[in-house]
Amino acid sequence: MPTPHINAKPGDFAKVVLMPGDPMRAKWIIENFLHDAVLVTEVRGVFGYTGYTDNGKRISVMASGMGMPSIGIYSHELFEHYGVEAIIRIGTCGSYSKEAHVGSVILAQGACTDSNWAYQYNLQGGVYSAISDFGMLQTAYNAAKELKKNVVVGNVLSADVFYDTDPDYWKKWAKLGVVCVEMESYALFGNAAYMGKKALSIFTVSDSFVEEGILTPEQRQTGLKDMVLVALKTAEAYAD
Repeated sequence: MPTPHINAKPGDFAKVVLMPGDPMRAKWIIENFLHDAVLVTEVRGVFGYTGYTDNGKRISVMASGMGMPSIGIYSHELFEHYGVEAIIRIGTCGSYSKEAHVGSVILAQGACTDSNWAYQYNLQGGVYSAISDFGMLQTAYNAAKELKKNVVVGNVLSADVFYDTDPDYWKKWAKLGVVCVEMESYALFGNAAYMGKKALSIFTVSDSFVEEGILTPEQRQTGLKDMVLVALKTAEAYAD
């Protein structure tokens, strides 16, 4: 039955869901990369679709919104109530690394955070290290190589704050080898681990803290083909 935030019916979602942040990006993916797609949820304008790849694999695409609370809600409900086994977040990020140029694709090996998301786990002073599923990470890396796409693999920062008051805040994370900043992966990885599911994040660098250049809003919405191709090929390995 529908959840508070998803009005799909049981069985409407595939086992694997791609999750961009932007609802319009979800629509673009369905229109350009999948066929025979149907809209299965639209609560609050957060669109979710299920369709098929050219290889006949059934895959869903649903927007997550922005931030850990938002993806935390949607990923929990998908894992808990709709039989989803794996979620691949696909989104944009800000680069902290000279190796990750604007337009580069990044595979998140793990996620740091400045959030207290893991407080709910009652770890009594410990710090939870949120990591992606290794099998999915390896599959994505191999898919990128097969597609002849260059990727950067590394640790990312899931931040609670977009406009930080300290302009040099990012340098502390970059010194520790964190390659980019985004706002969702830590919660997604935490939910997946706690619920015995799989998760991975794949990013396109939209802007950089270490070099000039930025993707336009139009490019962020529709110009992310390499990332989507890697994500779809990865998803097919886990789809029906």
